Amino acid sequence: MTTAVRALALAITLAAVSTPELAAAQNASLNAISGSIRLRSGFTPDPYRASVTAGGGIDAYRDTDLPAACVGKISDAPDFEVTYSDAGSLPLVFRTISSSDTTLIINGPDGQWRCDDDSYGDGDAEVRFNNPRNGTYDVWIGSFNGGLASTTLLITETP
Repeated sequence: MTTAVRALALAITLAAVSTPELAAAQNASLNAISGSIRLRSGFTPDPYRASVTAGGGIDAYRDTDLPAACVGKISDAPDFEVTYSDAGSLPLVFRTISSSDTTLIINGPDGQWRCDDDSYGDGDAEVRFNNPRNGTYDVWIGSFNGGLASTTLLITETP
């Protein structure tokens, strides 16, 4: 082996070792940090409200392989989990209400990721499922500015 080939092999090895790995995805199999709920189409009260602490140590945009629209500091485990049944013709809408700038990342029953930051330019986020499916919706609420933030998660069929 020539010196140049050895140097190239060493450089490739060092690059592979020193390059940080991206998270495969957030871990929906972990227990939700702030709880869970089972809702059926037509649930009351509507909207359902849950107190959640937004934020975490993972940068959704830089440190994961989530879609590029997914931003904010999040945790590994979901913040909240919704099991939805008897889906009908009504939409299922998730919305944050906070004095901090929050984001939403939701893994739906179809395994697809949906994300939002500032739907209405007000610092809150909203993800709408116009034709919701029965199953589990794992919800991460990110803090756009870093740190932790008290947040209300609203779940409604009548936006």
